[in-house]
Amino acid sequence: MFTFNKKYFYFTLILFLIEICIAVFINDSFIRPFIGDVLVVILIYCFVRAFWNIQSSIIALSVLAFSYIIEILQYFSFVNKLGLQNNQILAVALGSTFDWKDIIAYTIGIIVVLWLENRTNTKVKG
Repeated sequence: MFTFNKKYFYFTLILFLIEICIAVFINDSFIRPFIGDVLVVILIYCFVRAFWNIQSSIIALSVLAFSYIIEILQYFSFVNKLGLQNNQILAVALGSTFDWKDIIAYTIGIIVVLWLENRTNTKVKG
């Protein structure tokens, strides 16, 4: 079950660097809030795949559920309720504002993951 996959680890690093660039250099109404959220679920998926050999659909749906839970918790202002609003890193990482567009972005990100994994697996088998 525990394994190290260099390919997914490198994808994780690349996506992490892209997310940092988006956060630091882009302040718009589409790339930062939407594409950043699409990419973050792909990043989390790649991170999990880098260390655990679990069926891709299970990881993808788990990441999606995790993302939904975090977004729902934002609706209830859980960062403030935990007293973490002054911890800038955690407040940014966990988010503080619920938005339906984030749910859509996470879903699109996982659809991309599942499509790419299915396409890759089909090429390997065929």
